[in-house]
Amino acid sequence: MIKKSELVEQIEKADLELKDRTKDAWEKKIYLDNDKVLLVGYEKEESFEDIDPETETVSTFYWYWELRNSQNWDILFENRNKNFSFCESEHGSFSDDDQIEDVVGDIDEGEICTWSEQDHINDISEEIAGKVLEWLKN
Repeated sequence: MIKKSELVEQIEKADLELKDRTKDAWEKKIYLDNDKVLLVGYEKEESFEDIDPETETVSTFYWYWELRNSQNWDILFENRNKNFSFCESEHGSFSDDDQIEDVVGDIDEGEICTWSEQDHINDISEEIAGKVLEWLKN
């Protein structure tokens, strides 16, 4: 069986790929022993608000992970409980990546997203690895 430290490294180092452009969903695949694959990704929470180019919009994203059979793609275990989330701010067509502060002034995203503590995969990789190892024992 894979060691926790190895699994954490794979979770952190594997590349995210666009899963679904319409949902803003990204996912990474980590192939494990015994015909199992771990999918780790995030997707944007569905929003029904109109995006106004004059105001700032905050989008919420949720991390999820699934353990699947790599042969038939059946779900063996999954975590989609939305306990791990983060947010990003946008102002019209400008996002955090575009240095939104240059467009609307100095914004401290920490003030907007006070609960956003899992922005990066390394913030939750230990938790994911621990849960996946439990699943693999079963």
